[in-house]
Amino acid sequence: MLKWALIFFVISLISGFLGFSGISAATATVARILFFIAIVVFLIFLVLAFMAGSAVL
Repeated sequence: MLKWALIFFVISLISGFLGFSGISAATATVARILFFIAIVVFLIFLVLAFMAGSAVL
């Protein structure tokens, strides 16, 4: 998911550089949403890993 966020961020930078401000804003929004979803999924898996680790002990 972070890979897709990075791809959309690069597309946003390139389109902004070329003057396509609408496309740049849209892709930046998609990149931001994907980034925050990836962070939330990471935190969920981190909590689950700690819970599984404590259950084993």
